[in-house]
Amino acid sequence: MTDETIAPSADRPEAGPEEARPIARRTLHDEVVTRIRDMITEGQLAPGARVHEGQLGAALGISRTPLREALKFLAREGLIELVPSRGAIVRRFSPKDVYDMLSVLATLEAEAGRLACANASDADIAAVAALHARMMAFYASRNRLEYFKLNQAIHTAIVRLSGNAVLADIHETLQSRLKRIRFLGNQEPPKWDEAVAEHEEMITALTARDPDRLAKILANHMRNSWERVRQTLP
Repeated sequence: MTDETIAPSADRPEAGPEEARPIARRTLHDEVVTRIRDMITEGQLAPGARVHEGQLGAALGISRTPLREALKFLAREGLIELVPSRGAIVRRFSPKDVYDMLSVLATLEAEAGRLACANASDADIAAVAALHARMMAFYASRNRLEYFKLNQAIHTAIVRLSGNAVLADIHETLQSRLKRIRFLGNQEPPKWDEAVAEHEEMITALTARDPDRLAKILANHMRNSWERVRQTLP
């Protein structure tokens, strides 16, 4: 093969990174995982409840194969337990489990906040602020589930801006396990209002690139999350 054969020509220019980037599409697996995760978050699948594959598959309009793959994925997230002879069980966490996980998240997010202030670009910070603005629109319309999804996306975004992949992986695992419980923390309007005020402080500190202030706000937010959810736990 000659150089002429492989070299780009004027009629066939070489594809750049932007041209070669694949188009993101949600797969059936993604849709099923998201739907079941939402059902756990909203309590339609209660902690400790057995997942009846036939009934759930019929309700979602899918066969058992994609359903089981989704349940395996959620088991890796820690939301589902796969128990021999019993099948899939929605995982139940004790108050101590929740307290311990929130304590670790407080430490992880405080460190992530410091690193994000140093490492994030202006465009990165603007993107997090845009997520916050969208979240506030759902808060104004009292759409608690969509608000909560963006709330969690903001925490994830700040952690990813730390540039520490190990920290982000551990954070993702714990955050996934706490979705249902933290969602319950916003049931009462005063608690929801308090959480929103803390998020506004987060964005202000991140925009100002104030590492100590952001670290303190994030750690306190996790500690306050415990106070908001503790009475909802068995």
